[in-house]
Order: sequence, then C-alpha cells, then structure tokens
Amino acid sequence: MPPTEPQPPAAPRRPRRWLGTVIALVGLALLGALAWYLTHRPAAAPVAGAAPPGAGMPGARGAFGGRGGALASTVAVVRARRADVPVLLDSLGTVTPAATVTVRPQVSGVLAQVLFTEGQMVTKGQLLAQIDARPFELALMQATGARQRDEAQLQNARVTLERYRTLLQQDSIARQDVDTQEALVKQLEGTVTTDRANEGTARLNLGYTRITAPVAGRVGLRMVDAGNLIGTTDANGVALITQLTPIDVQFTIPQDRVQEVMQRLASGPLPAHAYDRTRSTLLDEGRFATLDNQVDTTTGTVKGKARFANAKGMLFPSQFVNLQLELRTIADAVVVPVSALRNGASGDFVYVLNDDKTVSQRTVTRGPASADRVVIASGLQAGEPVVTEGADRLKDGASVQLAADVASAPGHAASRPRGASGPDGASSPRGAASRPRRGERASEPSN
Repeated sequence: MPPTEPQPPAAPRRPRRWLGTVIALVGLALLGALAWYLTHRPAAAPVAGAAPPGAGMPGARGAFGGRGGALASTVAVVRARRADVPVLLDSLGTVTPAATVTVRPQVSGVLAQVLFTEGQMVTKGQLLAQIDARPFELALMQATGARQRDEAQLQNARVTLERYRTLLQQDSIARQDVDTQEALVKQLEGTVTTDRANEGTARLNLGYTRITAPVAGRVGLRMVDAGNLIGTTDANGVALITQLTPIDVQFTIPQDRVQEVMQRLASGPLPAHAYDRTRSTLLDEGRFATLDNQVDTTTGTVKGKARFANAKGMLFPSQFVNLQLELRTIADAVVVPVSALRNGASGDFVYVLNDDKTVSQRTVTRGPASADRVVIASGLQAGEPVVTEGADRLKDGASVQLAADVASAPGHAASRPRGASGPDGASSPRGAASRPRRGERASEPSN
C-alpha cells in the first residue's frame, strides 16, 4: 500500500467565536430591556369607582400631590398648645437607710433567750435577746456589800475625828492624832467613792444582759441562737437593724446644675420624687436633704441626698430608683410632642402645616423637655399645627395629606364596616386602622 500523504491542518473555526459574542450581546440587551420595563412600567389601572389618592381632599393637587409629580406623604398633625411645664432634674439614685446598726452584746455571757424573729419590725428600746444575768446579779451584790462596809467604816472615822477635835480644843490630845484621823477619813471617803463606781458598773453590766434595739427598723437574718456563748468581740453580733422610716436616696448632680439647685433651695423646700427603674410607678414623694461639700473630679458630679417618709415601704435599702427634682415651673409655655421636634444642620426645627396642605420648615429654639413633650422657647405660636409623624420623608414646601383624611376617604379600610371586604376582595383586619398602637396617646383632632 502506498504511503498516505499528510493532511494539511484544519482552518480555525472563527464563526463559532463570533456566534458566542453575538449571544452575549443579545443577552445584555434583553437584561437592559427588562430593567427598563421594571422601572418604567405604567401604574396599575385604578379600580372602577375608586378615587385616586388625595382626590376629594381639600387643597389636593391631583393624584400625585402636585409639585414634581411626587406622591403626597401621609402625616399626623398636632397643634402646639400652652401648658405649665415643670423643670425637672433626673438622676439615678440608690436607696440608703438613715441608720444601719449591728446589735452586739456589751457583756460576755450565755445567750439565754432570742426574742425576735427574722424580718420583724422593731421599735427603739424593744427587748431583742437576754443573756444569763445570774453572774452579774452576784457581782452587783458583792459591789453593794463592799460599799456598805466602807461607808460604815467612814462613818466611824468621822465620829472619831469629831471627838479628837473636841479634845484638841481642851488641849487633851496631840495635834498629830487629829491630823492622822483626818487623813483616815479622807482615805475612807475615796474608798467609798470607788465602791460606788464598782457598784454602778456591776449594775450597768446587769442591764447590758438585756439586749435592746438602739433604733427602730427591720431586723435582718438572725446571727446567733440561744445557748451560745457570746461576747463583745463577736463581729456579726446578735442582729442587724436597718431603719426604713424615714429613708434616704443618694444620687449625683452634674456640677453645671449645682448653682441652679442651690438657688432653688434658697426659696424653700425642694420636692423630690422617686420612681421605679421603668419610670412608670411613683414609689414615694419626699424632699431634697443636702449636697456634698466637693465635686467628684472623676465624674464631674456632686453627691446629693433626698429624704422620704417611706410610709408605704416601697423603698428598700440598696434599691436603684430614678429620682426627679422639681426645680421650677415654666408657666404658660408653648409645648409640642417630642416627636415633632427635628434636628438638622441649621439646628432644631419643626414642620408647620399650611392651609394649602403643604408644610414649611421653621427653625425653633427648644427649651426643657420631658418624656413626651418639649418646650418651644421661640419660633412657634400656640395653635399652629405641627407634623408629629411622617416627617422623615418631608422637605420644605412638600405636599402632604392628613392621616385622618385618608382614613375617612371612601374605599379606605378604616372607613368600611367591620368585616367588610376591600377593593381586591380581601377582608380588612378587625379594627386595624382605628385601634391605636400600644403606649400611644390619643391626640386631639387638628383642623
């Protein structure tokens, strides 16, 4: 067989490369067309008989609210009003008892009786425990006997001295004997004084066998049981008593407001209110008591103390509370909800609703604020409507629609009877639009 001639190499398949490039370009074109369609597709046709948003509302500018064709934002509006606003100083405080006493025995002995129960409220002077008193009674008897013996010797020495003085006047006795007798009388007088002190000490020790409460308050857990030998060096003692009425709250005041507090104290007592950690329950009302004498350089604050009667026992030692001091009251101030005040590059401002259903951005000066309202010192008058909800999407001159008008518009879920179906046939939740959210206060309707 003749040898096979070598075949020339195959030409490159260029058409396939061009085909892949064309397919890629077509795919990119389709993706661009799909993106354009999704961003520029026309709005859905309105349901027959349904009014476009904003139609029929006073001052409405068509379905899209007027300027630039932008949709009108739905907002809630409240009118600024005048009220008396207290200026409060809030601080976190710790309840501290007015007195905490560890009751320790003042004499050593066997504990015979324990006359209190754990957690009991006791009064000042109430008997808490009894130490075996028999050794102390005997010591008192011994001291009394020694005193009586020395008093008898003193009396005899005084009688003898009087006789010696009479004989000295008759020149029947030496002067030295009289002086010696006088010295004996003085010695016996000193002995009797010592005996009386010893007797008093024995009587005092006998009284110390009765362990009483030095202050009124609540007794803590029992430290020792009857039958144990106790002494003055016991660290735990017999009981721990904490005074609860009255009771103090210790807190801190910023150093920048110390002068304000001092000026308020000059005009009379400063009321104080103690709330729980959630600021929802008033525990007790009291008065500011005192300030510390120096500023804590690490925190820039000054320690203060307020005293409360604690008649209901709501304050407990070492409890954390929120303390409020009512420094003064701003009478007839213009106030708005806290949610109406905004802050921007130019400072604090509010959105004021105009008659044509547009809003104007107005710069204001804020004053003291509470948990739900803030004082407007300048820039706003009482009665002007301000936006409280929906202001995040607004700018100066924007068109708005009121939430109350939207809720009352025909075809809105809130205007239909309970259980009625919407335009798409779905039932609206029961009371979903008319029931306020939890924790929301009902505001007066604004015109």
